[in-house]
Amino acid sequence: MRRLAFPFISTVSFCLLAPIAIIASVLTGSGDFAHRIGRIWAAIVLKAAGARLTVEGKENIPRDLPVVFACNHASQLDIPVLYRAIPIQFRFLVKKELFRIPLLGLAMRKTGYIPVDRSGGREALKSLQEAASRISSGTSVAVFPEGTRSSHGRLGPFKSGAMVVAIKAGCPVVPVAIIGSWKVLPKGGIFAMPGPIHVRVAHPVPTMDSNGRKRSKEELNREVWGILDSMMKEIR
Repeated sequence: MRRLAFPFISTVSFCLLAPIAIIASVLTGSGDFAHRIGRIWAAIVLKAAGARLTVEGKENIPRDLPVVFACNHASQLDIPVLYRAIPIQFRFLVKKELFRIPLLGLAMRKTGYIPVDRSGGREALKSLQEAASRISSGTSVAVFPEGTRSSHGRLGPFKSGAMVVAIKAGCPVVPVAIIGSWKVLPKGGIFAMPGPIHVRVAHPVPTMDSNGRKRSKEELNREVWGILDSMMKEIR
């Protein structure tokens, strides 16, 4: 019964709470209250899925500067998982195509989600620069550097956009490993299977070297990927 009820509960809860988040963002001019609404929605979704969430490493999250949370991605549940696991205000960095989806796109736009153009060329560079500017102004963001959900639960190769944004913003990257979401709700799945989900937050990775120079996106990609891969294997 839980498996059958999950898609209904997750959809209805979003449709009920998204308008509240949108209205709150319009009235307050900020996405902070909407983020709290998102945390409520996430709690409902995870409860409906039968997911048992545990989090370690929250103390590694800086509270006095913005960061880029780099997370592996294997399930639709990863977004509600991050809402519950990360205890500070943040916004998601998402591909601009998602902003075209009715209600979802409006909700993301009004609550401060940051669109990124992944098509390449001048528009893509412009969107990365705009994202970096948002982070520099004090907004932490969460991003899935793989660019898409893994179909096997293992860490895939990274695209460079997330690291480019972090380097441009001059802020550290915090690797966040999510283990178990793929088993609870695999890619393409509709019906959730109750089970544990474990989140581990690593120490921040600086985007500047010891001499105060910006690190290359390739070097940063390798280090963050290695940390995430190690954490995922260790937790398994």
